[in-house]
Amino acid sequence: MKLASLRLLVMLSAAAPACLVAAATDTDTVSDLQTRFDHETNSVRKAKLLAKLGDEQFAETRLATHANDYLTVGQVMEKYRDNARAAMDALKKEHPNAERQMGGYKQLQIHVHRGLRELDELLVLAPPEFRPPLLLVRQDLVSMDDELLRRLFPPRPEKKRPEAPLSPPEKQP
Repeated sequence: MKLASLRLLVMLSAAAPACLVAAATDTDTVSDLQTRFDHETNSVRKAKLLAKLGDEQFAETRLATHANDYLTVGQVMEKYRDNARAAMDALKKEHPNAERQMGGYKQLQIHVHRGLRELDELLVLAPPEFRPPLLLVRQDLVSMDDELLRRLFPPRPEKKRPEAPLSPPEKQP
């Protein structure tokens, strides 16, 4: 029994550093993700990359909120808004019809909506002097979210109904 537990302990201790190295290489920093986002030319991949970058930016804003650094929160959320706008502009340029190429548009809309929820939480916590810039970012994100929804689900033209007869139909015996 002792020999088996010793073997297990040796195997786990040998595997632990390898797992830590793999975990360290998988996590991308905000600056690495920002660089990848800036250099991405495919609009759909850019929208998908915004999800990863945005999640990291939201984590950064949570840390800054805990440290009461609302200046950093504002700067990060403004950068998120600029990134979302860049992804949307790239999608509109490369795939103007969102109904046919929904993938990037859906990813972007979902993440922008998540960004609005994060921003609403930040607005509750932010001191009054830091709210106006965050409210401007929120207005921009709301307009982007609305435009993405309109592009994904455009209004359908109403079908004309046939006109009803003016007189009631006659009953036949």
